[in-house]
Amino acid sequence: MSAWPASWPTPASLIEISMDIENIADELWSAARQGRHMPAEWSGKFSLRQGYEVQLAMLRRQRLAGERQSGWKVGLTAEAMRVQQQVHEPCFGYLLHSGEHASGQQYRCADLLQPGFENELCLTLGKTLRGPGVTLDDVMAAVSHAAPALEIVEVRGPFAGNLPLAMADNAQQKAYVCGQAVALTPANLRLAEAAVQVIVNGEVQEQATGAAVMGAGGLLSVQWLANKLAEFDLPLEAGMRVMSGSFTRQYRAEAGMKVVSRYTPFGDVSAEFI
Repeated sequence: MSAWPASWPTPASLIEISMDIENIADELWSAARQGRHMPAEWSGKFSLRQGYEVQLAMLRRQRLAGERQSGWKVGLTAEAMRVQQQVHEPCFGYLLHSGEHASGQQYRCADLLQPGFENELCLTLGKTLRGPGVTLDDVMAAVSHAAPALEIVEVRGPFAGNLPLAMADNAQQKAYVCGQAVALTPANLRLAEAAVQVIVNGEVQEQATGAAVMGAGGLLSVQWLANKLAEFDLPLEAGMRVMSGSFTRQYRAEAGMKVVSRYTPFGDVSAEFI
């Protein structure tokens, strides 16, 4: 495990912090409704574990407000990003049904906070996975479909500066765009060998493979997620969708940008920013 980041509370000071997760969530929920995301006064006030607990408390508030959860996202799947953030593992956030869009979706940049996108495969669970101890074989038997996808993110605050607060704020997640889901078979199950070509306004920007995700593809992301959720007494339920990690760098989105990401062998997905 890497050194404890200087911007986080020390383990000793965490023992002295006695916070009610629901109260923190109430404060952050109220601030978000006022347009104040990742408020500076909460920077460095809780641990990464507590950040996840606040995130799940915020998800409960979303549900009470009428939202439905459609799945989860896995972030920090590239080793270089984990080294940069001084963490030893990926991270997770939740997906809402209201944020799920079909290929061709248009987004108004004026309605988003410093928007961007990432190029990912969205995987669907055909069977429930319940950790701890979920194996890669378990995942291969459980994941039923893969869809070409774009995660729409917002930079709502200093992600690198305070990862616990970023997790409480749902790890930059805003929405996601999916193309046609494709059934997984032995012929296409090697997700590390999948490739993406990113085309912006008709020009190829980048090409990458699924090997960039956890070093071996998105199935490892699902395995990590199932076992991580078990730490919070949560299963990875059948029917959930998992944004499994970006093949590429995160792109900033600007008005006038049309994105087509072409995944071999899974097809295309597109979005437009106006």
